[in-house]
Amino acid sequence: MTTAEDRLNLLRQIMAQENVTLVTLGPGAHMQWLLGFHPHADERPCLLCISHNGSAFLMPALNAEGIRESTDLTFYEWDDAAGPNSALQHLLTDLKVGGKANLALDETMRADFAALIQKALPQARRQFLTSTVGALRMRKDDDEYKRLKRNAKIADNAMQAAWQVLKAGMRENDVAAVIQKSFADQGAEAKFHIIGASKNGAYPHHQTGDTILKEGDALVMDIGGTSEGYFSDITRMVVLSEPPEGYNLIHQTVDRAVKAALQAARPGVRACNVDAAARGVITDAGYGEYFVHRTGHGLGSEVHEQPYLTSTSETVLEEGMVFSIEPGIYLPGRFGVRLEEIVILRSDGPEILSELPRTLNIL
Repeated sequence: MTTAEDRLNLLRQIMAQENVTLVTLGPGAHMQWLLGFHPHADERPCLLCISHNGSAFLMPALNAEGIRESTDLTFYEWDDAAGPNSALQHLLTDLKVGGKANLALDETMRADFAALIQKALPQARRQFLTSTVGALRMRKDDDEYKRLKRNAKIADNAMQAAWQVLKAGMRENDVAAVIQKSFADQGAEAKFHIIGASKNGAYPHHQTGDTILKEGDALVMDIGGTSEGYFSDITRMVVLSEPPEGYNLIHQTVDRAVKAALQAARPGVRACNVDAAARGVITDAGYGEYFVHRTGHGLGSEVHEQPYLTSTSETVLEEGMVFSIEPGIYLPGRFGVRLEEIVILRSDGPEILSELPRTLNIL
């Protein structure tokens, strides 16, 4: 199992490659990935600072005792009366960070936290974590893969639990409640559910509501949850009774787009080329204007993280990256079709984490 020390060592290696002097993170997903925990996030500045010479926390004294149980890193404590500036200066001096540092900032931290470190290093060159922590997070190790695989199975089970009871007369929210219970029964937490019936499915991020399901509805079912600190995400389609006019062709087209993207996704390929493969199938079929979002996003300790499979992304895919492939066609006022797989990229191509088929599912 990869430890915090392992990840800090990997980070310092990539810092050297990228000529980064100091990485600074606030409480959140990046810190959680790096250390296996993060302090409570509130308005008091709390920063993890990593240089080539060491690692240390700028730590509110109020929180220090509780956090000490989780780490042996050095704390530079400050209290409300004194404020954080002096403690931060001591930290930077001890980590041997000079004024012209090349600073990599956590793009998700609070703006006032970022302003604090920038004020302390006014001559520093600034960038975000894309090429350091972000780059490391994209390549999943075996332990992360196993957690993601287990989460995919949980989501598969939740999807099937909904299929077993789904029928006309239920509301979208009733379907969502079944999914939430299945996640909970498996020791996981449901994090999102898009249940879009008929014309609601034409909105990619429809807010599940009280629409009553009826015979002939095509349902978009996009669900996900979390356990062991990692996410699941899957989208499948269900039709109640007879499919609407033209549905079969749309479903087949979207499935062909998924297959084209799976075929295109290989180590060394740019993310934009995978997007182009899926988008080309849909465009050639005459539905290009109805594919209104990117082909995919990374998945791990966050449901959306690097890499992003967009038409403009120059990210080069590498073995171990985990991402979604989820093309869709959305016909306003009629229905939408989206099919989503989460894959991990192997040396010979993508491995799909879900075990559920994408075939037309008529209940």
